[in-house]
Amino acid sequence: MKHLLPASLLAVAGFVMCAPATAAPMQPVSDFVSHAVYSAVKISPTGEYLAITVDRGDQDVLTVLRTSDLKVIKINQLPDKKSIGAFHWVSPNRLMFNAIQKIGGFARPFPTGEWFAVNADGSQPRPLIFYGTRDATQRGKTVGSERFSLLDTLKDDDQNVIMQVTSPRSSEGVGTEVVRMDTVSGRRTSLGRAPRENCSIALDATKLPRFAVCSSSKDEEGEFDERSELYRRDDKGWTLVNASKSDGKHLDVVVTTANGTVYATQDDGKAPAAIGTLDTSTGTFAPLFQDPVAEVSNYIWSTDETTLIGVVTEAGAPSVKLIDEAHPDAGIYASLASAFEGQMVDFSSYTQDGKKIVVSVYSDSNPGELYLYDRDTGKARFLMSSRPQLDKKRMASVKPFKFTARDGKSLYGYLTIPYGSDGKNLPLIVNPHGGPIGPRDNWAFNAEAQLLASRGYGVLQVNYRGSGGYGKAFQDAGHRQWGQGIQNDIIDATQWAIKNGYADDKRICIYGGSFGGYSSLMAPIRAPDLFKCTFGYVGVYDIDMMFKKGDIPDDEPGKRFLRRTHGTDTKTWAENSPARRAAEVRIPVYLAAGARDVRTPPEQTELMNKALIAVGNPPEGMIIQSGEMHGFYDVDNRVKLYTTMLEFFDRHIGGNVAVGSPAKAE
Repeated sequence: MKHLLPASLLAVAGFVMCAPATAAPMQPVSDFVSHAVYSAVKISPTGEYLAITVDRGDQDVLTVLRTSDLKVIKINQLPDKKSIGAFHWVSPNRLMFNAIQKIGGFARPFPTGEWFAVNADGSQPRPLIFYGTRDATQRGKTVGSERFSLLDTLKDDDQNVIMQVTSPRSSEGVGTEVVRMDTVSGRRTSLGRAPRENCSIALDATKLPRFAVCSSSKDEEGEFDERSELYRRDDKGWTLVNASKSDGKHLDVVVTTANGTVYATQDDGKAPAAIGTLDTSTGTFAPLFQDPVAEVSNYIWSTDETTLIGVVTEAGAPSVKLIDEAHPDAGIYASLASAFEGQMVDFSSYTQDGKKIVVSVYSDSNPGELYLYDRDTGKARFLMSSRPQLDKKRMASVKPFKFTARDGKSLYGYLTIPYGSDGKNLPLIVNPHGGPIGPRDNWAFNAEAQLLASRGYGVLQVNYRGSGGYGKAFQDAGHRQWGQGIQNDIIDATQWAIKNGYADDKRICIYGGSFGGYSSLMAPIRAPDLFKCTFGYVGVYDIDMMFKKGDIPDDEPGKRFLRRTHGTDTKTWAENSPARRAAEVRIPVYLAAGARDVRTPPEQTELMNKALIAVGNPPEGMIIQSGEMHGFYDVDNRVKLYTTMLEFFDRHIGGNVAVGSPAKAE
């Protein structure tokens, strides 16, 4: 059992561990690149157990702990390197979870479609959804192309849950059904179907299918028209409540609470969506909150799940707005936020009676901690830290910033300032994130940026156009801008850091993974005198190859995405491909990729390598790591990667500053 848990979790679980030695001024690379102790945490309905997912690199396991003493009760591990994804307590003693396949640190895992259930102590394990099994005893659980997602665990029912089932009807459309599922037998009972294709269904307070949000899009010569419709179900069938084509706004149901309040979002496709309530008889939306810049990134609900007490937005650092300050849980939240001043607090999960709340706390320098708040005593008990080997008091600080791009667009970013530095005239690593459409950087603890900062480097990250979190219009602005507008944003952010005295303009390198790897080669082409070196990791370097190799063009939605973001003009593809413009890369280069990467196959990196050799600028090195995918998982491989990277940066712009007193961001 011990080999399934990291040493830090064994310690909190009651195993005898050696006392750690005093931390050295410069912590080893392995301390930063090792996997966190936990990923997600949920307390059981009566509070007897905690369930946590533990990251073991390319596989996540589900561990059940006794809440009172954190003793390990059961470790659930799936075969064939499958990971446990979403998990839920469906009764005080039973868990339900799905299986996912991880394909690299820069790619979202994909669900295999399988679902399982097991008791907290490991008894009564049951496969609930199977694909293609020949076992006659599991015939009722075998499905074909259907995909299942959980809608509700049914608090007052310890055996059944409500699930949404989608199944393809055509190359573009899927049908949707809602079923009640028995978590012991796997038996399913239909509760209703959506009014048309491509719908998601929301339940009402009685746990019956009541709303359907249906979407469609048209791709005509590269022009995309995205539409949505909201339907309400009654005894007579489905009635159209809202249509974005005629009403000009998208309505989406978030949840119907136990007291019948329907919370919904309204989005005009321009400003970030508003959150509010929906009058189910008239379809009238009553706004509660809308930020002019940033989307709501998290909802804070009352523990009885009847009231939205707060929302979180993240233009820069997270900002909490309490919606219902009179609710008792809002007072608890405010008290906890005050106790952890300068950090972000969240109600991670809670018992059914709301008396015990698992509280998550994190910040730019705190990797994450869990506390158990007891409503009766008003006290919070420490449970565990996600990265106990790192001293949060000696981590770098992260300064959120805002600047104006060359075309007038307001952009937000983050500057990681090394511990002990005054934040001025730093050797700088520009670190564009992946995507580019949807992902974003955050103020939260970033182990990679912290590692670079621990070696004396400032780290610059920018949420360029196309990034998520700032509304649909901002995100859509990234399409067909891989080599133009997005690179301008990255370059303009770098110039901002120089102009404001944070960066030494003679000591700037660029590094990123996935789309960040693309930018690491494309930005130096666009700004040939700005960067002194570049490190590309699991990157895309040839657009034409992107249409032919990898998992994105494997299906029609992937092909449609590629056409939307790159168009169909092969000349433009070539202009936006670093491998076709290798002669314009005149600085030192290092490349790295995973040999099993299906998102950006290693052929992309090998092509970039050959192109640079052909023009007389061979990379200083290239890592094609066996066994790795789209972002390395194995800790030894990660140590090798980042050690090599740091040596590369040190040769060209030299970080290595002494650790001193903490830096203060303005």
